[in-house]
Amino acid sequence: MKKFLKTVFLTLCIALSANAQNSVSVDTEGQRIAYNPMIFGQFIEHFDNQVYGGIFDPGNPLSDEDGFRTDVIEALKEIHVPIVRWPGGCFVSSYHWADGIGPDRQPVFDKSWGVEDPNTFGTDEFIKWCRKVGCEPFICTNAGTGTPEEMSDWVEYCNLTQGKWGRLRAKNGHPEPYNVKYWSVGNENWGSWELGARTVEEWGPLVRESAKLMRAVTKDAKLFAAATPNRKWTLPLLKAAGWIIDYVSIHGYWDFLTHKNNPASFIDCMMMTDGPENDIKTTIDILNEAGFGGGKIKIAFDEWNLRSWHHPGHGQLRKGFDIEARHKNDIASTYTMADAVFSACFLNASLRHSDIVDIACLSPIVNTRGPIFVDKDGITRRTTYYVMQMYTNYLEKYFVPVKTQSEELTNGKGKKTHVLDIALTTNEAGSRYVYAVANKDPEKAVSLNIDFASMNKKAPKTVSGWVLSGKSVDDFNDRGDEHIKPEARTFKVKDGAVSIPAHSVTFITIQ
Repeated sequence: MKKFLKTVFLTLCIALSANAQNSVSVDTEGQRIAYNPMIFGQFIEHFDNQVYGGIFDPGNPLSDEDGFRTDVIEALKEIHVPIVRWPGGCFVSSYHWADGIGPDRQPVFDKSWGVEDPNTFGTDEFIKWCRKVGCEPFICTNAGTGTPEEMSDWVEYCNLTQGKWGRLRAKNGHPEPYNVKYWSVGNENWGSWELGARTVEEWGPLVRESAKLMRAVTKDAKLFAAATPNRKWTLPLLKAAGWIIDYVSIHGYWDFLTHKNNPASFIDCMMMTDGPENDIKTTIDILNEAGFGGGKIKIAFDEWNLRSWHHPGHGQLRKGFDIEARHKNDIASTYTMADAVFSACFLNASLRHSDIVDIACLSPIVNTRGPIFVDKDGITRRTTYYVMQMYTNYLEKYFVPVKTQSEELTNGKGKKTHVLDIALTTNEAGSRYVYAVANKDPEKAVSLNIDFASMNKKAPKTVSGWVLSGKSVDDFNDRGDEHIKPEARTFKVKDGAVSIPAHSVTFITIQ
């Protein structure tokens, strides 16, 4: 009976138009774009076991001479991580970077997360770790309890060979400048939970003066400012500081689990998949209104994930922190095909707007809600890890605009979304195409009609590709059991159509 009722419920949820057709063709009036691989970036924060016991674990047999977990580094190399944002996050708004350099490190109480940070992983360690991973360091500065001068001093420490801070870096054993290019003024200083939160009136001038000092140190630095897809916050910021910054940083988590760890169902998660693109479009409208459209200022979606981090008590200062509850973030069964399909939709949205969306950072890279779970004995690659692997290994370098038609999927509660989310890439010669297709349907394969003629191709009998899918929507990878991995697949082409498996991330190669 339970199985019958579940089937009836899902049938009601999947309200597909009887006459609709799922189809895709190249938009011949659109322009292809060489997207920035930085959209496949990552984020790490001094929160719970992300840094200590995550990427940094001195004394562990799996760590190298610098204390960095070599299994994590190798896993990150496999997904070609281009950039990593650090050290926060909320952590940074009470973090004083000078406490984390040199031989005499003093532990400090982290007011954001209510724990003691040993300060053994600081700027020098982060830069060294980035060099081993092969990624660009992206440093977020303290615009909460910090000052514009403290921010610019940090730039000096990293980038100069002269002055107090440049000489101190050399004294600390690093004579060559780090040449850190990417710097953010602040984190979520618009949020009431952030230590040192600012008002709308305060924020623009603070960003402007901080950026002036930072650019005085490194003229060609790429400067970011914490923003939101909200005119009331971002328009005043752009009016005050738009002339001196390069990016607005926006964040997004859609399954809100901060205080209660009750992850949404697969079908409800699918109703959230349009959220990232809506935020991107709104931010683009704000940039245009402020006179900074057309790429004059770009978007960095430098914290994103389907599910928000679980940390009860954060921002509720009279209640205090429930630190033990943070370990619920590590429950393997949380990270299902819902996370994988949502992540593909996010990346497709970034590709569709890759003329403006230049950087994105999955939050975080290890543990908590990250694509890699780390324990003392090894790592587990969650479903989202393999999504990143597909996008960083199998796509071509140019995004190609497409025209799509898709049936609708509903959760039976008044919300709906298109069942397919599609992005197309090609090589420089335009001879090889790769479709990235997310099928949000929990149970049914979907037939996708591909206009091969729009790619100057004849419809073949078969095409090759990759599929990431589970046994069910709630399937997940666990320690020693990573059975959800991309599988090479040959697809039959019938009357120009290819069958896209249920609850999957599917790549189709056409050459």
